[in-house]
Amino acid sequence: MSQATGVATRYNFQVVFFVALGSLTYGFNNSIMGTVFGLPSFFAYFDLKDGSSRQTSIEATTQGIFYAGGIIGCGVVAWLADKLGRKRSVQIITIACIVSAAIQAGSVHIAMLLVGRFFNGMGSGMINVIVPLYQSEVSPPKMRGRMVGSHGFLIVVGYALAAWTGLGCYYENNPQIQWRLCLALQIVPPLLLVLGSSWLPESPRWLLAQHRRDEALKVLNRLDDTDPLHGSREDHVRQECRLIESQLELDSRKPTNLIAVLKNASYRKRFLMGLFVQCLAQSTGVLVINNYQVILYNGLGLSGSVPLLLYGVYTTWAAFLNWAGPMIVDRVGRIRMLSVGMIGCALMVSCEAAMVAQYGGTSNEIGNGFGVLFLFLFVTFYGSCVDAISYVYCSELFPTNLRAQGVGLSVMGLFAMTLVYTQAAPVAFADVGWKYYLVFILVPAVSTPLMWFKFPETKGLSLEEIGAFFGDEIADGSDPVRHIDEKGEEGHNKGQKMDVGECDVVHDDN
Repeated sequence: MSQATGVATRYNFQVVFFVALGSLTYGFNNSIMGTVFGLPSFFAYFDLKDGSSRQTSIEATTQGIFYAGGIIGCGVVAWLADKLGRKRSVQIITIACIVSAAIQAGSVHIAMLLVGRFFNGMGSGMINVIVPLYQSEVSPPKMRGRMVGSHGFLIVVGYALAAWTGLGCYYENNPQIQWRLCLALQIVPPLLLVLGSSWLPESPRWLLAQHRRDEALKVLNRLDDTDPLHGSREDHVRQECRLIESQLELDSRKPTNLIAVLKNASYRKRFLMGLFVQCLAQSTGVLVINNYQVILYNGLGLSGSVPLLLYGVYTTWAAFLNWAGPMIVDRVGRIRMLSVGMIGCALMVSCEAAMVAQYGGTSNEIGNGFGVLFLFLFVTFYGSCVDAISYVYCSELFPTNLRAQGVGLSVMGLFAMTLVYTQAAPVAFADVGWKYYLVFILVPAVSTPLMWFKFPETKGLSLEEIGAFFGDEIADGSDPVRHIDEKGEEGHNKGQKMDVGECDVVHDDN
């Protein structure tokens, strides 16, 4: 990995994809209630009459309390990841997800369901932070987009599995098994992850931050398959280790408490960028469309098992796109794909709003068919260009000593915006109908140009090199002096060297 040339091993891929069972956990847990809302037996068990204000309130509360728990989870996970390590955090979080899922599946009244849903949201929030954080720290730069992109891919696989689970349970004759089985299956992915977690290595960057150099060297040696141009492979890995240590030494000179961090211009800019990207991604309306899709299909005049079938196809298509997007992001670039995706989503939501306004609730098959088409075109843009890519970008912005806090705050923005949008959705659709879509058209249209012109491109750079965009001192154990401009290009005319240990350090005068 010098990190500009690191090559992933088979073991590296296995580690990244196995920990993505946590991504599957988040995706399934997040989406399953939208599926359960399509099962009449759920509402019958809790005596919720179809179309009643109490049903609408419970739907909003069930989703809202999940995202409220997620916000708290995002705040807690930074302390957990830095104190106990990335690997131990994964183990603790998965146990929390298992217990909270069991509470939901065994619920005998609404209060019990909501308690389980809240703690499940906390666990899901934490797992949604720790997985891309861990993946970014064990991935080589030239393939980091592809590897961290597996997080977004497995999230949407979770959405798809939830959708097909709901469709299968729709035909179950036992009414209680219909919805209880859906909720109980939330246990499976985190159970598999916790059972196999002892095999995962600890993040080498966290190990070096704890001064556990020998352990970090062993992990780096297994993750890196680079054939160096000069010297032995062992020397190359040691050089990589020295580079990370030197950067950690530089970063340790800066404060890490939240108030001091926000006073630091470099760190504050990173935090705002990560938060902006996640908030903007949710402002496309993706989770409103996903979680209330069955209700949206009902509004287009579709009923019975057809909405559940369409939902299954929709999420399966989205999962494929979340696989395809990360395969090219290391060549195309993060900002370019995010910008194209945001504008495409806004255009498709505009078309969807027009179809709902004109044909919603009517028997016009052509108009309703176009309504379904635009939902699929929407997820085509979002799945290929936004979903996985937003996690990739946010996981890259922060130095090791602040990565847990930074990714946690960024994903907190995801949960906060989703809480606002989904909590308002049932009432908004009932009161203003298609006009609610205007939010998801205007916000991306206005905000995307700011991202395009002001946010740096991070493709192909090591996590340590990215700090150059923000005026940080950059340790480099190979090139005498390196300066990285906002387009990701290297130059050798700016910056000055500082000696830290065995590595040269670049200080950007700008």
